[in-house]
Amino acid sequence: MEGLPEQSLGLILIFLVFFSAFFSACETAYSTCNKIRLKQMANRGDTRAENVLKLAENFDQLISGILVGNNFVNIFAASISTVLFTKIFITNGASISTIFMTVIVLIFGEITPKTLARNNADSFAMGTYPVLKFTLTVLKPFTFIFSLWQKLVNLIFKTSDSKGMSGEELITMIEEVEKEGTIEKDESELIQSAIEFSDVDIADIYTPRVDMVALDIEDSREEIAATFKENPYSRIPVYRDTIDNIIGFIHHRDFYELDENQSIESILQMPVFLPLTTRISDALKEMQKNKVHMAIVCDEFGGTAGIITMEDIIEELVGEIWDEHDEVVEEILQLDENSYKIDGTVNIDEVFELFGMYEEDIYDSNTLSGWIIEINEKVPGIHDKIHFKDLEIEILEADDRKIKWARVTKIKKNEEEDED
Repeated sequence: MEGLPEQSLGLILIFLVFFSAFFSACETAYSTCNKIRLKQMANRGDTRAENVLKLAENFDQLISGILVGNNFVNIFAASISTVLFTKIFITNGASISTIFMTVIVLIFGEITPKTLARNNADSFAMGTYPVLKFTLTVLKPFTFIFSLWQKLVNLIFKTSDSKGMSGEELITMIEEVEKEGTIEKDESELIQSAIEFSDVDIADIYTPRVDMVALDIEDSREEIAATFKENPYSRIPVYRDTIDNIIGFIHHRDFYELDENQSIESILQMPVFLPLTTRISDALKEMQKNKVHMAIVCDEFGGTAGIITMEDIIEELVGEIWDEHDEVVEEILQLDENSYKIDGTVNIDEVFELFGMYEEDIYDSNTLSGWIIEINEKVPGIHDKIHFKDLEIEILEADDRKIKWARVTKIKKNEEEDED
C-alpha cells in the first residue's frame, strides 16, 4: 500500500468516503421509509417496491450488513489516509490524517448523506436497492456471524416489553401526522375516536334515569300521544308498575298506525338490557345483533339506571349529531382566557382535559355535577365556590339534586405562592 502513488491513494480514499456516505444514507433511508406507501405500490405490481419492503422488514439483518460495510470502509479509509498524509507530512502525518478524516467522515460520510436520505427516504431506498442488495450478498458471511451473536445477546438479555404499538402510541403518531399537514384535523379526530372507541363504557354516555322519558303501560292513548307530541323522540320506553320494570318500547310510527282494536302491548318492541360497565363497542354489537336502536342500562341491583341509543354510540365516534328537532345547546362556553361556563352533564374527563389536568384519583362520578357533589360531599348552593387544586368552581344554576351550570376558572398562581 505504501508503494502506491499519492494520486492512487487519493482516488481510493475518495471511493471509500463515497461508500461510507452510501451506507449511512441507506441506513437512514431504510429506517425512515414509509412502509405503508411501499406496500401500496407493491400491491399495484411494483416489483422494486416489493423487494425494498422485504429488505426493510428484515431490519436486523439489513442493519447488520450496513454496519459491517460502513465500519469496513471507514477503517480502511482511515488506514489509507494515514499512509497518504504520512507521505506528504513526514513528522505530523498521523495527527493531520486523524483530524482530516474526522471532519470528512462527519460531513460527507454521515451528516450530509443522512440528511438527504431522510428527506427522500422512499425514492432513495428504491434507487439504491440493486447496489445495496449486491453488497449485502457479498457481506453475507460476515453478517451471518454477527446475526448469531445478535441472537445470543437477545437470549442473554431477554426483555418482556411488547413490540406492539399501544393505542396511546398510535394516537400520538396520528397527532404528529396531523401537525405535518398530511391529514386534516377532523380526520385526525375521527381516527382517534375510532381508536378510543373500545375503551369507553356506556356509563360515560348513557342518558340517566332522571332524564328519561317513559310511559306506563296503563297510560291512555291520549296520554301517550301527548308524550310523543311534547318530546322529540321516535322511541319511548314502556314500564309496568315501576320504571325499574321496563317491558319494551314504543315506536311513534307503530303507535299512530295502531288500530282501535289493538292493544298497546301488541306493538311493544323488546329492548336490549345492558349493565353499566358494558363497553360501547360491545353495546353496538349487541344492538346490531338484536336489530334495535335502544337499550336499557341496568345498575348493579338490576334496576333501571337509564337508556342508551344507537345515536349516542355513533355520536361518540363522529361527534354530536343534530337534527331538525334538536335544540342546539353549547355545553361548554368560554367566558375568558381561563374561565368556562360548563353544563353539569359534561363528562368530568372532558373538564380535566380542557384545563390540561391529569387526575390519578378515581372518582365514582362521571359528570361535572356528580363530581362536584362528590368532592363537596353535598349539593352546593347557587353562587357557592369550591376550590380544587388550581380550579375555582362557582355554582351558577342548581336544584336540590344536581348542578345544572357551573363556572370553572383556572387560577393563576403568583410567584410567592409558587415559592411556598
